[in-house]
Amino acid sequence: MGLLDGKIAVVFGVANHRSIGWQIALAFAQQGATLAFAAQERVLPEVQKLAATLGEPAVFPCDVQNDSDVPAVFAALGERYGGVDAVVHSLAFANREDVSGRRFVDTSRAGFLLALDVSAYSLTLIAQAAEPLLAARGGGSIVTMTYMGSERVIPNYNVMGVAKAALECSVRYLANDLGPKGIRVNAISAGPQRTLAARAIAGFPDMEKHVATHAPLRRNVEGQDLGSAALYLCSDLGRNVTGEVLHVDGGYNIIGM
Repeated sequence: MGLLDGKIAVVFGVANHRSIGWQIALAFAQQGATLAFAAQERVLPEVQKLAATLGEPAVFPCDVQNDSDVPAVFAALGERYGGVDAVVHSLAFANREDVSGRRFVDTSRAGFLLALDVSAYSLTLIAQAAEPLLAARGGGSIVTMTYMGSERVIPNYNVMGVAKAALECSVRYLANDLGPKGIRVNAISAGPQRTLAARAIAGFPDMEKHVATHAPLRRNVEGQDLGSAALYLCSDLGRNVTGEVLHVDGGYNIIGM
């Protein structure tokens, strides 16, 4: 028996095999979940190729900056499955120039709004559309991905740190709103991962080396570690956990110097 046998899970934000969302999808599939994916049109062929390795998961085009796309995904999921049990939000974006050496104080209004819209508001938009489908299954779990740049200054992370702080605050408010329906909302604060988005951050390889050298466990996190954490939060193992930010970073977040 898998921890997610009979469960329906939808993953937003897979771009390629390095995506955290994909690592979570692999963990869910291994534990019996039926999967669906929602991704931007430009990466849809790659996501369809990956999804095919797990059988025949549904793959939907979705731009979270388009107010009609997210409801359309959940409408299709409702028709196909009647409800969902888990939603993974693995989405973040900022203009390259805003995370490539520019000071945070020089962030433009447009750059600020873009980062907050895609990286933070999209969680609320997804939660709105997911609520009735999660409730139809008696509750469920929403998990999003964050990073320690929300808590302290990380060189070059800049506006993404502000967006992640807004995301984490959203987790708490959403957990409170949706809790009465048995819907849990949590975040995983991951150590550095070589995702498409991370490679845009100036000095990212140095960040990886620093964490591996200074984290209490003296190593970087792997994708399967994040998949296991999401599995915990979306299965009955985490049935009484909501509104939390779970650090999966080798303990680096506890270090002061």
